[in-house]
Amino acid sequence: QVQLVESGGGLVQAGGSLRLSCVASGRTFISYGMGWFRQAPGKEREFVGAIARSGGRTVYAQSVKGRFTIARDNAKNTVYLRMNSLKPEDTAVYYCAAGAWINTNGVYTTGGQYSYWGQGTQVTVSS
Repeated sequence: QVQLVESGGGLVQAGGSLRLSCVASGRTFISYGMGWFRQAPGKEREFVGAIARSGGRTVYAQSVKGRFTIARDNAKNTVYLRMNSLKPEDTAVYYCAAGAWINTNGVYTTGGQYSYWGQGTQVTVSS
């Protein structure tokens, strides 16, 4: 079992930045690939980005590419989502997720590839 706790959300003006953190419980964090998803009111959950178990590969949704960066610190059991140049359309609840992928360099964009989810943190971007 893995428990994930997100933090770092809040209210920010358009053009601003936030850094989300997700801390995982347990001692096998390195066994998990990590992803970030988001869900805006009235919309389906969508993929934001993911990072491989090795940390050597990342993938991003086209809508955030060049603005968002994922990193992981295996010593701290933490994955980060750095969000720059935020737009009102980035407003959503952001969730981190963990998947026990065999491929150490694999990254996955679908929710079904993830076994564990955090409770989410709200990000609101004002215009």
